[in-house]
Amino acid sequence: MTDRLVGADRVIAVLTELAEHPAGVTLDELASTLQSPKPTVHRALATLRRAGLADTIGRGVYILGDEYLRLAFRNLDGRPEIARMQPLLEDLASRFGETAHYAVLSGSDIVYRAKMDPPQGAVRLTSVIGGRNPAYRTAVGKVLLSSRVRDVDDLTAVFGAFPLEQKTPHTLTTADALLAELEATRARGFGIDDEENEVGIACVAVPVVLDGSAVPTGAVSVSAVRFRCPLERLVDAVPEIRQAITDRLGPAALG
Repeated sequence: MTDRLVGADRVIAVLTELAEHPAGVTLDELASTLQSPKPTVHRALATLRRAGLADTIGRGVYILGDEYLRLAFRNLDGRPEIARMQPLLEDLASRFGETAHYAVLSGSDIVYRAKMDPPQGAVRLTSVIGGRNPAYRTAVGKVLLSSRVRDVDDLTAVFGAFPLEQKTPHTLTTADALLAELEATRARGFGIDDEENEVGIACVAVPVVLDGSAVPTGAVSVSAVRFRCPLERLVDAVPEIRQAITDRLGPAALG
């Protein structure tokens, strides 16, 4: 960060950086990361602490405050889309014994809006509500991109220069390979992640329309550890996933 932070921008920058350090961060570390004088960062922290949005867990170690978490979770739980999606995800996680997500597209990333882990004792994934992943290497991302991207120019507008980062040996990194996969996704009506974002994890995703939009507003996915549930089994389960969406959200949710 090279621009000088002032006023509300400074407070927001400190709050955002605190969110990157759930185990806590020192004043020196914040000042260094934000390239801002320690007294300036300290004043921002004092403002946040007065509002309950920041707290300390030791001498000079700062974390997000409980009031911030209360506001965030109350807002999330109160969103209409979450109230509609959570019972569906619970159903899918219970039915398949795997992790179910609901995610939306945000620029070149997908954002997980809701998640349900499988029953206790099963292997759980590291994804978190509010977390992001690059859309090109996830099933939910590819199914949402497939309704919006038609050619290489569209891809470049979303991702910029190619090749993209190769997260695993299976990640598609060239424009031609990704465009071909999006065309296949559009044709079959669901997305696939075959260990492209994380080795050993497979996923299928189905688009969902919640507001009568002409394009999907989000996607529902079932993700699994591949040795326990091969991709082929997830693909075979797509009709059942679609039926669960229809049962819970109505036929219009499938577009």
